[in-house]
Amino acid sequence: MGNLLKVLTREIENYPSFFLDFENAQATEGEREVWNQVNAVLQDSESILTGLQAYKGAGQEIRDAIQNPNDMTLQERAWNSVCPLVIKLKKFYSFSLRLEEALRSLLTSLTCPPLTPTQHLEREQALAKQFAEILHFTLRFDELKMRIPAIQNDFSYYRRTISRNRINNMNLDIENEVNNEMANRMSLFYAEATPMLKTLSTATTNFVSENKTLPLENTTDCLSTMASVCKVMLETPEYSSRFNSEDTLLFCMRVMVGVIILYDHVHPNGAFNKSSKIDMKGCIKVLKDQPADTVEGVHTPPVIADLIQPFEDPLP
Repeated sequence: MGNLLKVLTREIENYPSFFLDFENAQATEGEREVWNQVNAVLQDSESILTGLQAYKGAGQEIRDAIQNPNDMTLQERAWNSVCPLVIKLKKFYSFSLRLEEALRSLLTSLTCPPLTPTQHLEREQALAKQFAEILHFTLRFDELKMRIPAIQNDFSYYRRTISRNRINNMNLDIENEVNNEMANRMSLFYAEATPMLKTLSTATTNFVSENKTLPLENTTDCLSTMASVCKVMLETPEYSSRFNSEDTLLFCMRVMVGVIILYDHVHPNGAFNKSSKIDMKGCIKVLKDQPADTVEGVHTPPVIADLIQPFEDPLP
C-alpha cells in the first residue's frame, strides 16, 4: 500500500504494526486541501523554535528595577526590555492556537467514517506525517521552554507593571497588542510545564467530546496505531535502516511518546491500563534500548517520568 507497509507477519491484533515513511510521504489529491491548511502552520514551526531558542530574557534589567524602585531610568530600561519579549511570547502563544486548529483538521480527516483509523493511515500517509510533525514540534518546544525560567519571570514582571500603571491611569500602548484578556490566557499557557503538549491534549479531548457521533475508538485507535508504527520502526533494524537520516529515529521516539500521552488523556482508562491498545511495555523497552544520549533528547523530565514510572520494575 504505497509507502505504508506491514512489517510483521506475526502481527498481534491489539498492536497493529506498520512502516510509515515519515521522510518521503507525499500528499495525494484527496489529502491536498487539508495538507495545505496544515502545511501553512507547520512551515512556521522552525522559526518559532528558533525564536524560543534565542530567548534571553530581561532578568538583569528586572532585578535592577526592583532593587532601585525610585530610579526611573532603571524602571524605563526594564520596561523597554520586557515589552518586546512579551510581543514575542504572544507570537508563541498565538502559534499554539494555530497548531490546535491544525490538529483538529488532521483528527477529523484521520478518524472519519467509513474508513477505520488504520485504513486512513494507509491511504493518507502525508496527513499522518503531518500529525507526527506536530507532535515532534510540540515536544521540542516544551523541552526548550522548560530550560528558560526567564519566560515566566518576564511575564510576571510585565503583568505586575501593567497593573500598577493601570492604577496610575497611565496609557500603555502595548495593551493594544496584549490586552488584559490576552494576558490572562498567556499566563495560563506559560504556567504549564509543557504548554504545547497541554494544548494538544486539551484539543484532542475537546475533539472527542464535541464529536459525539464519532466513536471514541476512532480517535484512540488512531493514536494507538501511530504508537505501534513508531515502536516497530524503532525496534526493527531492517526498517530503521531505511531511514536516510539518524534524526528520524529521534523523530519516531518523540512521536511515539506524544501519541501515548494524548491517548492517556483521551481514553477513559488511560494508556497504562491492561485494556490499552498500546503495547506500553514494548514502547518503554524500545526507549530503554536506545543509546542514553539519544533518549535524553526525547522528552522533558515530567514526560519521561510519567511514562516510565509504571514500569520501574525490570521488564520481562
